[in-house]
Amino acid sequence: MYQKEDFVPMGYVRGATGIKGWIKIKADTEFADGLMDYESWFLGKDGKWQEYTPESGKVAPDGFQAKLVGIDDRNAAELLRGMTVAVLRSSFAETDEGEYYWVDLVGMVVKNPSGIQLGIVENLMESGAHDILMVRSEDGQMMLIPFVEKYIISVSQQDKILIADWQTDYLT
Repeated sequence: MYQKEDFVPMGYVRGATGIKGWIKIKADTEFADGLMDYESWFLGKDGKWQEYTPESGKVAPDGFQAKLVGIDDRNAAELLRGMTVAVLRSSFAETDEGEYYWVDLVGMVVKNPSGIQLGIVENLMESGAHDILMVRSEDGQMMLIPFVEKYIISVSQQDKILIADWQTDYLT
């Protein structure tokens, strides 16, 4: 049986499209059709998950659309509206050394080399040049720390701690 931490949310179902069971998905993946890289999807709400097999997918002007095996009409597709789309963490490809999935960085404690806790990684964003950590301090301030070798000293996935060459007064 799967545990809550086995599922990695990758987006949500925005609604149905057409009459043949296609759904519109807001995908939180690097590429709109990135979900098609996974053989199984889990759709769920309130901790209850149902496994589905993607049959087909396409990028459309209004986002990503997909057809799931067994969802064959608009009514069935509408029932999926608002559900989270997740994949199993175990289905992720291995990363190279020094590479991380964003989902693995979110929630990490960020400290500077002096051991001062800067905050918790709340999210990441792309800037075009590199990714940026969005770190929320205990007092609610947001710090934007470039996720580049110059500032990131170490990442311990085991301890969920990231050491960054950054100071508390570098707030945005």
